[in-house]
Amino acid sequence: MFIAQNVQLSFSNTPLFAPFNLTIQKGEICLLQSESGTGKTSLLRWIAGISDKQMHAEGKIFLNGTEITEFPAEQRRIGILFSEALLFPHLTVAENIGIGVASSISGKKRKDLITNSLIKAGLAGIEKQDPLTLSTGQQARIALLRTLLSEPALLLLDEPFSNLDKDIRKTLVSYVLTEIKRLNIPALMVSHDPRDAILSTNQPITFSPFDAKNP
Repeated sequence: MFIAQNVQLSFSNTPLFAPFNLTIQKGEICLLQSESGTGKTSLLRWIAGISDKQMHAEGKIFLNGTEITEFPAEQRRIGILFSEALLFPHLTVAENIGIGVASSISGKKRKDLITNSLIKAGLAGIEKQDPLTLSTGQQARIALLRTLLSEPALLLLDEPFSNLDKDIRKTLVSYVLTEIKRLNIPALMVSHDPRDAILSTNQPITFSPFDAKNP
């Protein structure tokens, strides 16, 4: 379970939004929905532990009963997926996915894990390909596989379907939903796309810019 208590972010003493609280159970997807530029990505980056050092944050976050507010990113067990795949062009598809696999898993077991994940994602046989030769949809699935194989305790999704056409979007959405249920982890997604409202297992939260007159 993920809990955010009285969270507020600000730059140069200017709040991005009013303080808010949030609880997401395992296997649930919570959607924060708003227009661009309202602090959604800044929020996800702060939760993941990779926020801008110039940003000031207030509040606490808990994951499965442990407060992780001050944990470094590598200790939070949080996976984050952006709208851009952010694959490494100098690595093969298998090597890109392998970044998410624990270093303790090696040899044939590591190879089989990567191969089987590609098969499940409908990408069998592309282990040795250059990721830049793949379609946008394929790159998105590779990025997702890399994130999921790190076995996150929380999944953050930052406009993950915004650059995909209708058919690819439908495939990737189905895969994401299936994996969140299989791993039984909470997920927080931010989006300004009204189509994403149906993905939320709770009532989508409207994420509004801070208004000093009406916080």
